[in-house]
Amino acid sequence: MAQEIERKFLVKSDAYKAQATKQTRITQGYLSSIPERTVRVRVKGNKGFITIKGIGNTGGASRYEWEKEIAVEEVRELLQICEPGVIDKTRYEVKTGKHVFEVDEFYGENQGLVVAEIELADENESFDKPEWLGQEVTGEVKYYNSMLMKQPYSKW
Repeated sequence: MAQEIERKFLVKSDAYKAQATKQTRITQGYLSSIPERTVRVRVKGNKGFITIKGIGNTGGASRYEWEKEIAVEEVRELLQICEPGVIDKTRYEVKTGKHVFEVDEFYGENQGLVVAEIELADENESFDKPEWLGQEVTGEVKYYNSMLMKQPYSKW
């Protein structure tokens, strides 16, 4: 059982793009979006994945996560039976100090939303905060991808 600890932030500017070491287009859908167990399928670049996440702890920074690589063709098949609302985004990887921020720039109905996540070894681990990092939104359910497909940013 893998425990994922991550914090999530809004992004204030596109300065992260110049610092990015990698960028990948991601398309994903949800077979189940209930908070106790979200089941996601995604195409990330040229690879496919299925991911199961458990409910977060009270602060929202830590939760169970299981992921397995599957064929892209299988993901495309499963996307046909996903709940309505597909997430389409580009993920930028930005190294800052000893950590890597994953910055997601959303498209479609979530156009205009840019969110950065950082994975930590411990909820209280310190990390460098780049100048483009904005307000922390860790644990705010409306920023979960599984909620963005139901209540897109453009409808807030």
